[in-house]
Amino acid sequence: MIPPFFRRLCDDDATFPPGNAPLDVAVAQHLEYRASTFADLVGPLVVPIDRVTELDLGARMQVSLTASQGPETVEAGLRAADRTAGVTVVAIEVTVPDGIDIDALRTITQDIDIYVEIPRDSRRDDIFDAVDEFGYRAKFRAGGITADLYPSEQELASEIYEAAQREIHFKATAGLHHAARNTDPNNGFEQHGFLNVILAAEAAHSGARVGELEKILSIRDEEILAGIVAGVEGERAFASFGTSRIREPLDDLVRLGLIPPQ
Repeated sequence: MIPPFFRRLCDDDATFPPGNAPLDVAVAQHLEYRASTFADLVGPLVVPIDRVTELDLGARMQVSLTASQGPETVEAGLRAADRTAGVTVVAIEVTVPDGIDIDALRTITQDIDIYVEIPRDSRRDDIFDAVDEFGYRAKFRAGGITADLYPSEQELASEIYEAAQREIHFKATAGLHHAARNTDPNNGFEQHGFLNVILAAEAAHSGARVGELEKILSIRDEEILAGIVAGVEGERAFASFGTSRIREPLDDLVRLGLIPPQ
C-alpha cells in the first residue's frame, strides 16, 4: 500500500530520455504498473501530443500530453485524443518556444490541469505572470542529458519560492533519479533529489525564503531527508515529477522506509 502522501508522485516519462522506450513498450509497462501493488505511486503516462493517435491501449489509460511546439498545438491534439480509444487526458504540459507570443496560452481552455514549462531565460518572469493570471500550473526542468540542463540549487530554489509566493502548484521533469542530491557516478552530473524538492516545496509554502530552500536542496544525506519527510502531515505541496524509470524512486522510497516493500 502506498501512503497517501506519496500517491501519484511519479509521472511515467518512459518514452523520454534517458529511458527512451518505444511507445508500445511504454504502454505495456505502464499497464503493468497500474496493476501492481505500487499503482498508487504512479501518475499518468506522459506522451508527446503529436503521437497520441499511435496509442493502442486495449484498456483505459490516463495520459498527460506534452505540447513542446507550443500552445497552438493543444486543441488539435486534444481532438485527436478524443478519437483515440481508451485515452483519458488528465493534463497538458506545454512549452512556449522562444519567439511564440505568450498570449497564445490563452487559447488553452480545457478543464484539466495545464502545466506550463517555466523557461530558464529572460522570459521567466513574464511566463510566471501568465501562468498565475490564467490559473495554470508550473513545470520546472530539473535536469536533462547534458550538465547545463541541471539548474543550480539557487536557481531551482528561486523557482520553488516564486511558485509558493504565487500559490502555483508545480511539477518537475527530468533529472530527479534518486531521493537525495547526488553526483551521478557515470557522468559526474550534480543531480537534485526528489525528497529535497518535496521538502523545499513544503518549506516554501510555510514561508521559507530562497536561501533556506537552497540549503534544503543541498542536503545529500538521504536518511536525514527521509526522517523529515516522514514527519510531514497533510497533502504534498509539490504535485509530481516525471521519471522514465519508475522503479528508481520506488526502490529508494522502500529502502528508506517511507513506503512498505512492494
